[in-house]
Amino acid sequence: MDLGLQGRVALVTGASKGLGRQIAAALVAEGASVAVSSRSRERIETTAAEIGARAFVHDSADLDGVAGLVAEVQAALGPIEVLVTNTGGPPPGPDALAFPREQWRAAYDDLVLAPIALVEAVLPGMRERGFGRVVNVASTAVREPLPAIMLSNSHRAATLAAFKTIARQVAGDGVTLNSVLPGRILTDRLRQAYGSEQGAQDASKADVPAGRVGTPEELAAAAVFLCSAPASYITGQALAVDGGLLRSI
Repeated sequence: MDLGLQGRVALVTGASKGLGRQIAAALVAEGASVAVSSRSRERIETTAAEIGARAFVHDSADLDGVAGLVAEVQAALGPIEVLVTNTGGPPPGPDALAFPREQWRAAYDDLVLAPIALVEAVLPGMRERGFGRVVNVASTAVREPLPAIMLSNSHRAATLAAFKTIARQVAGDGVTLNSVLPGRILTDRLRQAYGSEQGAQDASKADVPAGRVGTPEELAAAAVFLCSAPASYITGQALAVDGGLLRSI
């Protein structure tokens, strides 16, 4: 299937490693001109060189820096046609009521205001040109909250609702907004959560209907399809990539 991404300009944030990096690499493989950003210059420049993308330094917590990032990317590559908003999760904790207000505010900035600021910056141009794809990397916890990640449960769900609201407003302009919901995908964060890769695999044999953890490549394939031309009639959706783990309808 031709995904219609050849020559499209894409920006993937939080792309120095993990899911962001893999999504960016998959977009490059489809012929897109890809900008990748991260707060670490060393890591993002290494990633960009390895996957064939262009590196830009940006901290997702720097909301005032979004306009500058978008301007830099567009000056280097052209108007942004595909945006993938990705950021790491806030700190976990066993007590849902123990997070200080400062952590709540920081998580809100990272998981709600940061992606919305990027959307606000690129959406007018997408609507003018009649084409745009925005994909947010969220979590299956927006549907079935997990006990140890109160901040992520709360704020990622807010962004899901915001994307749904915006998607309805711009659907007639050729612009789509969707989310992917990773389940147990083999990232460094999952390895840490279960103590090791083997620990994650062992737990998933019992818990996940597919009998294993997912790979970043499998998550990236879903995200890239939502970025594609053939996905033009899919908007406001949240696609779980979880091997059947979610029990809710």
